[in-house]
Amino acid sequence: MLKFIKHNLDHISGIEIYPMIALLIFFFFFLGLYIWVFTYKKEKINELSNLPFEEGTQNSKNE
Repeated sequence: MLKFIKHNLDHISGIEIYPMIALLIFFFFFLGLYIWVFTYKKEKINELSNLPFEEGTQNSKNE
């Protein structure tokens, strides 16, 4: 099956650029995500991690 697909893709001119574009998008997305995660403020992470344990908050299901 892969030979059938590869044989059809060989006849399309300029097709060889698409894997490179996909790799660059993948690389830059995860690089940006990595930078965002490691530059996020520790205070904000602690605040968000304690949200489920705060008293006085109610779910809409319990109302």
